[in-house]
Amino acid sequence: MSDLMKKGMEVRRAVLGDAHVDRAIERTTDLDAPFQDLITLAAWGTVWGNDNITRRERSMLTLALLAATGNFDEIPMHIRATANTGASRQDVIEALQHVAIYAGVPCANHALKLAKQTYAEMEND
Repeated sequence: MSDLMKKGMEVRRAVLGDAHVDRAIERTTDLDAPFQDLITLAAWGTVWGNDNITRRERSMLTLALLAATGNFDEIPMHIRATANTGASRQDVIEALQHVAIYAGVPCANHALKLAKQTYAEMEND
C-alpha cells in the first residue's frame, strides 16, 4: 500500500469514523474494489489529506457542493462527519445559505431537510 493510500485510509477513518469505513470495506466486492481504492487515494489521500484548508472548511465545502449538485445521498454521511471535523451546525447552515443563493433554494431546502433528520438521528444515538 502506497504512503498516499495509507494517508487516505487514515483521513477517511478520522473523518467518517471506523465503523463507517469498516462497513464499506466489508461490503466491497470485485465490482467496486477499484472505486473504493480510487476514493481512498484521490478523495481522502489527496484532497482531504491536504492541510492547506481545515477539515472543518472541507466539511462545509463538501456539504455545499453535494447540495448544489443535487447529490443528496451523501449528505447524511457528511453531516455525521461534522462531529469529527469540527464543522458546527451553524457552519452547515451558513454553507447551505450559500447554496440557496448561488445554486437554488430547492437544493438548499432538501439538504436542510436531510441535515435536520440526520442531526435528530445523531441525538438519539
